[in-house]
Amino acid sequence: MIQGHGGNIYEVAKALGCSHGEILDMSSNVSPLGMPPGLKAMLEKKWEEVISLPEVDSQDLSAKFAASMGLSVNQVLAGNGTTEFIYTIPLALDVKNPLIVGPTYSDYADSCRAYGVEPMFYMAREENDFQPDLNEISSRLTHVDTVFICNPNNPTGQFIPAESLVMLIEAHPGVRFVVDESYLPFVPDWETQSMKNAEARNVIVLHSFSKIFAIPGLRLGFLIAEPDVIKSFKPYRQPWSVNRLAQLAGSFLVRQRVFVEEVAQFVGKEREVFLANLQGLDALVLFPSAVHFILFRLKGDLRANDLFTLMCEHKILIRDCSNFHGLSDRFIRIALKTTEANKACAGLLCTLLSS
Repeated sequence: MIQGHGGNIYEVAKALGCSHGEILDMSSNVSPLGMPPGLKAMLEKKWEEVISLPEVDSQDLSAKFAASMGLSVNQVLAGNGTTEFIYTIPLALDVKNPLIVGPTYSDYADSCRAYGVEPMFYMAREENDFQPDLNEISSRLTHVDTVFICNPNNPTGQFIPAESLVMLIEAHPGVRFVVDESYLPFVPDWETQSMKNAEARNVIVLHSFSKIFAIPGLRLGFLIAEPDVIKSFKPYRQPWSVNRLAQLAGSFLVRQRVFVEEVAQFVGKEREVFLANLQGLDALVLFPSAVHFILFRLKGDLRANDLFTLMCEHKILIRDCSNFHGLSDRFIRIALKTTEANKACAGLLCTLLSS
């Protein structure tokens, strides 16, 4: 389940005999700008609140998040990262015939298998830059009860515009659509593209604070759905699933709208420069991305693990994508970081792949 995720920086540091701070981690796809200013200081000030239990159901945080999104509180649940919801969905929604739009994040399939349900897959094609064909997906939904879509998608970086996605969802009112928007805030004007605005009752939205605010260790995510769907999750929820520091962080972060806009603007500029620095490198095929991570395919004899190892020797960590269902051992993913880090990574890639 957790084998092969990005961000295994401690394991690599141990193998190299160095501290994790010496490694440039471009495998982990959190915000390149790190945590918002003021968050760490606020948590340090509130540290002693961990001596008491957190609010049992995070209702105060849910209300603040709902207000920031223009929703009612009975449309929102706060959880221990979106992972909590991904692994509750098959049980809470009694999923029997899921379809997963891939290649994508493995936990959608793993969560279904945890309850004895084997998912079906629709795989976007490399020749289409891994952009899903919604007409083809639509044609496969006759016996499907739940569709999992990551939008923008990890690891391909592809994005389905809201207008197109809403048309698909509305065309199949008897099918539930779980839309994971963990990376949507990295897209400019992201709220206009969110399925939280969809009036269809058969859509469930996952929203993560881990990626955009660079706090994956705190574990904080939200589920957005119609009130009757929210009720179906409550019997399966554990009390105190969101720890006190995460609750405090969430209350602070719902106000950081300007920071989110700054991240999206930074990503757009850095992605353009990073890709320009790799132009003419024949050993790499790059795929268009709407977000801060980019999928590449290696040409020639080099495999993903080979390049991973070579980069690690220079203390730069990238994502070997060979364990994504639907991808081969030719694929890697690189997540943008600071301007200096991006330049260093592009330079090393050019050196290694031009020799």
